[in-house]
Amino acid sequence: MIDLLIAGGGPAGLATAIHGALGGLEVVVAEPRPTPIDKACGEGLMPGAVRRLRELGVPVEGHPFHGIRYVDGVNGRHAEGLFRCGPGLGARRTALQSALAGRAAALGVRVVPRRVDGVVQDGDRVHAAGLTARYLVAADGLHSPVRRGLDLAAPPVPGRPARYGLRRHYDLAPWSRLVEVHWADRCEAYVTPLAPGRIGVALLTGEHAPFDVQLARFPLLAERLAGAAGTPVRGAGPLRQGARVRVAGRVLFVGDAAGYVDALTGEGLTLAVTAAGELVRCVREGRPQAYERAWRELSRSYRTLTASLLWARHRPPLARRIVPLAARLPRVFTGAVNLLA
Repeated sequence: MIDLLIAGGGPAGLATAIHGALGGLEVVVAEPRPTPIDKACGEGLMPGAVRRLRELGVPVEGHPFHGIRYVDGVNGRHAEGLFRCGPGLGARRTALQSALAGRAAALGVRVVPRRVDGVVQDGDRVHAAGLTARYLVAADGLHSPVRRGLDLAAPPVPGRPARYGLRRHYDLAPWSRLVEVHWADRCEAYVTPLAPGRIGVALLTGEHAPFDVQLARFPLLAERLAGAAGTPVRGAGPLRQGARVRVAGRVLFVGDAAGYVDALTGEGLTLAVTAAGELVRCVREGRPQAYERAWRELSRSYRTLTASLLWARHRPPLARRIVPLAARLPRVFTGAVNLLA
C-alpha cells in the first residue's frame, strides 16, 4: 500500500516526497500540471532553506545573496543585515521545482497526473484521486482544495485587508549582493538577484492596480529598472490563508496549505522544507498527531515576526518608521534577519 499520497507537486509536496522516500516510505505524488511549475514568488531561498535542500541532495542553481537590505522607496535611506550562517540563493521557481522533481524521481517517487479533490478516510486509510494510502499529505497550495473540501479553512481576520503578490523578471545585472526590500505606502518591492544578467522584482500590496502603477511608488527603483526588458507579470493572493488544524485524521497539511501569514519575511520555503521533514518523522514514528505541535513550534518565529511587521505595516505612522528604526538599530535588525535566516 502507498504510505504517503501527496496532493501537489510544488516545492512543499516534493520536499515531503523526498523526505518520505529517504525514510523508506512508499510515496506517490498527485499533480495534474507538467513540470516545471511556475508561481509568483520572491524566489529568494534563505540560508536555512539552502542548507536543508543540500541535506536532501537537491542541487539548485541560482545566484547567491548575503543578507537583506531595507530601503526607503522614496529617499533611499537603508538598513542592512548580513547573514552569519552562509549565503542565501536567488533561484528561479522553475529551477527549484525542476531540481526537486529530479531528486524525487531519482529516489523512485512516482508522479501521477491527477487532481485530488474528494477525500474519504476511515480508521486506517485514505481514498483520493482513485488511489488508497495510509496517509494523505495536502501540499496543494495557498488555496488548498483539500483544506476547503474538509472545511478546515480559518475565517478571515476582521479589519485586516487582503494582500497580493506580483512578480516580474528583468534582464538586468544585479547591483547588490543583498536582497533589497523597498518600502512605500501600502506596498513593498523585493529585488532578488537570480543570475549575472537577471533580477526578480516582487511587489506585495493591498491594492488592486497594475504592476507598473505599483512600481511608480518606488521612484528610485523605477529609475533603475527603466529601459530594462521585463517578462510578463505573474500574480498570487490573497496571501493570508488560515488553517484551523494541520492534522485531520489521516490527512496532514504542509507548505502554504498548512496556513500562510504573508510573504513579508521571505521564510515560507524554509518552513515548508523543514516542516516536510517533521511530518515524515511523525508518520514514521506512528505519531501523526504530533505533527501539529511540531509545526506550531517550527513556525512560531515566522508567524510572530511576520504578524508584527504586518501590524505595523497597516498603521501608516508606524510603517513610515520601519526603515529609519532598522537603520538606527543595526544590531537589532541584523538579529531579526538572522533569526529568520
